[in-house]
Amino acid sequence: MPLMGLVAADQVSFSRDVLPILSENCFYCHGPDEDHRKAGLRLDVETSALALVDGEAAVKPGKPKESLLIKRVFSKNPDEIMPPPDSLKELSPEEQQILQQWIAAGG
Repeated sequence: MPLMGLVAADQVSFSRDVLPILSENCFYCHGPDEDHRKAGLRLDVETSALALVDGEAAVKPGKPKESLLIKRVFSKNPDEIMPPPDSLKELSPEEQQILQQWIAAGG
C-alpha cells in the first residue's frame, strides 16, 4: 500500500522535498556549519551531497541501494543508522521513501 503524501518519483525535488528532511534531521552534523560538520559530508547543497567523501558517494544518482545515505538511513545497526539515536531524531517511513525516490530519480 503506498504511503500517503508521497510525490511521484519523477517529481521529487531536492529543494521542495529533500532539503526540508535533511535540514530538520541532518544539518547539525552535515550542514553549512563547518565547525559541526562530521565525516566531511555536507548535505545542505545538492552538489555537495553528490560528491565523494572518503572515496564513497553519499548519493549515487539512480542507485539508492548503493548510496551511503540510504544504507545509513535504513540501517538497523545503532552504530550506523542516521540520524544517530543520540540525536533524538528519526526519519519517518515517508521521509525515508522520499530520499530513496529522489536518488532513484537521479539525485
